[in-house]
Amino acid sequence: MTLPMLEGIRVIDITQFVAGPVCSRLLADAGADVIKIELAPYGDRSRVQGFKPREAAYQRSSRSTYFFQHNHSKRSLALDFKHESGRKILRELIAKADVLVENFAPGVMARAGLSFEDMSKINPRLIMCSVSFAGQTGPLSTKPGYDYIAQAYSGVTSLIGEPDRSPSQMPIAIGDVSTGVSAAMAVGFALFHRERTGRGQHVEATLLDTYFHMHEANVPKVAIRGEKFAVERTGSQHPDGGPIGLFRCGDDTFISINVLSHQFAQFAKTIGRPELAEDPRYATAHGRRDNNADLVVIIEQWLATFPTRDEAMQVLDRERIPCAPVLTLHEAMRQPHLLDRGTVRKVHDDQIGDFLIPGAPARFSEWPQPEGLRVDMLGENNETVLKELGYSATDIAALYNDKVIVRDKLLETGDSVKSQERKTA
Repeated sequence: MTLPMLEGIRVIDITQFVAGPVCSRLLADAGADVIKIELAPYGDRSRVQGFKPREAAYQRSSRSTYFFQHNHSKRSLALDFKHESGRKILRELIAKADVLVENFAPGVMARAGLSFEDMSKINPRLIMCSVSFAGQTGPLSTKPGYDYIAQAYSGVTSLIGEPDRSPSQMPIAIGDVSTGVSAAMAVGFALFHRERTGRGQHVEATLLDTYFHMHEANVPKVAIRGEKFAVERTGSQHPDGGPIGLFRCGDDTFISINVLSHQFAQFAKTIGRPELAEDPRYATAHGRRDNNADLVVIIEQWLATFPTRDEAMQVLDRERIPCAPVLTLHEAMRQPHLLDRGTVRKVHDDQIGDFLIPGAPARFSEWPQPEGLRVDMLGENNETVLKELGYSATDIAALYNDKVIVRDKLLETGDSVKSQERKTA
């Protein structure tokens, strides 16, 4: 069997919420040994988000669906970052690690004596990845911020929504997740560079940089045309026409149709209006953009001739016109293609039960998505990790006594083990 791609790579993960954990989770999915450092006494704040176990005994459990999705396949070590003994343990771990991922506010790691400069002295091969709102330098570097704050600063929020209404926000954490993917990419590049040079380095991924990178066309337009050129919100229609957008069908459902310039003549023929390809209002991309509202009416009139969206899609698919039903999340999660590829991923937790999470965004011929995913309870691997560092049972007991390390109370009572035995009996 092929070894995991990142077999032998140890990652120290000092992150919480989404962007940082997504980065280290992708590395764990590829086979890295990820040790998640959780700050005592509560651990990653996302442990209290999402769905919790139904049984009353586990309502205070440190596991949830939200935490599972972003932190499966990692080993949890919960310690007091402010205690010198806690920082000593961190330095010992980092000295033997390949990668450190952190998402503290810029300056926090340096004040704790854990800056890249400090850590590279004890581990010159270390790759440190800092995930933040706006970066380690620059006028906004000290400002607190999350996904929607970066979305607003990047100019993306101003483009979302109907033209005659206020801007809207995306209802999902696109910036957080994409920044996690960017961070994992940067770590992969840095590992490759280290293989050639033997040197580690400090890499960054920020929410603001990632969001601004998503502008696929508007930045050069604005730069060339100047302040007089305004990019307007166009709601469910693409600003450049196309036609590209969402259209109402005869059964009051919606369909997404994306017609590029070279496809318009074929599309016009498909909807029974071949003359549109020669009409000066629609014959060019600029014309279709300027007359898009009229084109929307024509398309929706054609769609209204079909009793259902599926029948209209059959015609469009037959002519290879790019289209898709606007599915609800429930419908998407049942989509055979997504299920077949593991994009919708079924997992099991001995407390929560069976549920679904998104699969990884990339596929590898030499390393399939691992099965049997599980997530640690808070501090579940304290003893294992510390013993690997040479700590004795007495040393570990003293750390518990001084509250340098903590763990989920269910681990102390054994309820989690009993629950697993009961559910698998």
